[in-house]
This record gives sequence, C-alpha cells and structure tokens, in this order.
Amino acid sequence: MHEPVLLKETIEGLALKAGDVLIDGTLGRAGHSVEAAKRVPGIFIIGIDRDEDALRGSEERLGSIGASFRLFLGNFKDMGLFLEKAGKEAADKILLDLGISSPQLDSSKRGFTFRFDEPLLMTMEKELAEGAFSARDVVNGWAEEDIANVIYAYGEERYARRIARAIVLAREAAPIETSMALSEIVRSSVPAVYRRGKIHPATRTFQALRIAVNDELGSLRKGLEEGMRILSPQGRMAVISFHSLEDRIVKVAFKEWQKQGLGSQSTKKPIEPTDEEKERNPRSRSSKLRVFIKN
Repeated sequence: MHEPVLLKETIEGLALKAGDVLIDGTLGRAGHSVEAAKRVPGIFIIGIDRDEDALRGSEERLGSIGASFRLFLGNFKDMGLFLEKAGKEAADKILLDLGISSPQLDSSKRGFTFRFDEPLLMTMEKELAEGAFSARDVVNGWAEEDIANVIYAYGEERYARRIARAIVLAREAAPIETSMALSEIVRSSVPAVYRRGKIHPATRTFQALRIAVNDELGSLRKGLEEGMRILSPQGRMAVISFHSLEDRIVKVAFKEWQKQGLGSQSTKKPIEPTDEEKERNPRSRSSKLRVFIKN
C-alpha cells in the first residue's frame, strides 16, 4: 500500500472546512483524500488521475468511508474542466502530490522501475494516446544528442552523454525493450565508483525518461496556472514535489504570485518530512511541501 508523504503537514496546511471543494489533482490511491474526508466529513472531493487503475482503487476507498466525491480520468492541468463537470464553480483547496505512487512503481508493469523486467513504457496512462510516445520510443528512436539532453536536463545526470552513447550502441545490436535491459546498459556505462553510490546508477535516467514521456513539467506549469485561476478567495494550494526541477517551478510560481499581490505562502521555506517519517518511508526523503494562500 502506498503511504502518502507529509500527510499530517499537508492536511494541516490545507486548513479544510466543512463544505470545502477539494481538488486532488494527483489522486493516486487517495491517501491524502481519504484522510481529509475522515477529518472533515463535509468536504466534496474532485479526484483526478491519469491512471485508471488508481481511480478504481480510490473509488472503493473513498466510497467505503462515505465520502462525497467525483473522480475523473485525466491530467490535473485540465482541472478547470473537471471542476465544471462536477458542477462546482470554484475550488476551495487544491492538492498536487507530484510523486509517483508505490503501486505505479511496483505493479503497473509499465517499466517505471529497474527492479523488475517490464516493458519499457513509463506512461502514466495504460494506453498510448494518439501522438504520444513511450520510453521505448525515446531510447530506440531518438538521436543520441537528444537522449543526452533529456537525461541531463530532466535527470540532472552528470554522465548523460556517456549513457546516451551506450544506449545508441546497444540499440544497434538489438532494440531496447525492457526496463531491466535499459538499467543494465546505464549501469555498465558509468564509472565503477558511481555504481557503488547511494542510489542506483539508473535512477536519474529513469526519472528523466518518465518526465519526458509524460510531459510532467509542462503539466505542472499549466496545472499551477489553472489552479490559481479556479481557486476561490482565501483558497489554498498545496504542492508536494520530489525533485529540484519540480520544486523550482513551484517556488518560482508562488514567489511571482506573491509579488503580484495574489496571495502569500504559508511558510517562508518548504516543509520537509521529519526524521521519523524519512526512516519509516524512505521515498519521502526528497519531498517538499509548499502551500499558497490566495487573497
């Protein structure tokens, strides 16, 4: 079961009240929303996720506690459309938990993890939309320079060019079809000392490909803009990020909104998990929570 990160801090930061409309734009397995509904039974939840399996599980969990909700398959960048479909005029609270859930990592069978030998897709959706591409398309079809740029820009990987070169050489022999095959190519292309580091040497490459395939940073920018547009006066937006690229986008947006007089951040610095949470849930270690309060 996926353990929601910064759960207590997020619920407190949203300051929910009975009657509030809460948009959970990255519903996942509804960990935050279930806790929110338990604490404040009178809220209405609009849950959005790109993964239909996640929505099915969340519907059962929210239904079992008698929560009021509507769920939508889609991208949180379109939250205004889903708000309208739910028959609501504005959102009082918005939550974006940008991390990929444990079930997506462990059991989606779409190649998010290098711990299992899975098809190299990395798509949040189960089916590729028209015009969309997968991680397999990237590693087997993109130019070496483009692969290197993606790995460097989205993964902040120092050995991006070495990894891209190894990928191109490997695909000349045979297409790269699985997550484990890609992981081994990355591992063998970096220095031995790097392979013995704290994190798996393929971690940043996999992160970069996932971000590129799902346009995660583009969706975040659009989602923040849309969220501010539909947020009610005194409404709150809470965003949990997991790497510097995401956090930088949120930080810049919140600072710009504050400069424009649209509201203020609840804390000067992002809220981070306690040592106890980091020990209990290692996936929380890099998480940061920022909360913006609209005027």
